[in-house]
Amino acid sequence: MADETHERVVVTRRYAAEPEQVFDAFLDVSIARRFLFATASGEMITAEIDPRVGGAFTFIERRPDMGDVRHVGEYLEIDRPRRLVFTFGVPQYDPRMTTVIVEIRPADEGCELTLTNEGVPPDYAERNAEGWTRILAGLPPAYEGIHGAGWR
Repeated sequence: MADETHERVVVTRRYAAEPEQVFDAFLDVSIARRFLFATASGEMITAEIDPRVGGAFTFIERRPDMGDVRHVGEYLEIDRPRRLVFTFGVPQYDPRMTTVIVEIRPADEGCELTLTNEGVPPDYAERNAEGWTRILAGLPPAYEGIHGAGWR
């Protein structure tokens, strides 16, 4: 059997927020359910996070055009507020798991987040990059929706 090539998808975004606020949003289920794997037309029906190394997450969103879409993974590394590493997959569409590395660095007026998704099958790479870009753009409004105000 030939080795399958895999892609690495990298998405970077700056936030006017402290690194701790951005990092914590990924592990706080009340915020994460509003941006992780959420779409404008879908309804998040399950959001579970066990925020520890070896802990798992499950997000199930009911989408009008796709039905219930299940996103799962396991936390491999949690180094607040710098680095979060987890496996990621959507098993109903592909049994393969990928690895996501979230790195957050202080930057002028806030922080910079770089998300790297490794092991992405080539036929999913473009869609994967678009999805992570949309997810990261949804983080500030998700935070505001819970805290009633913007960052800081």
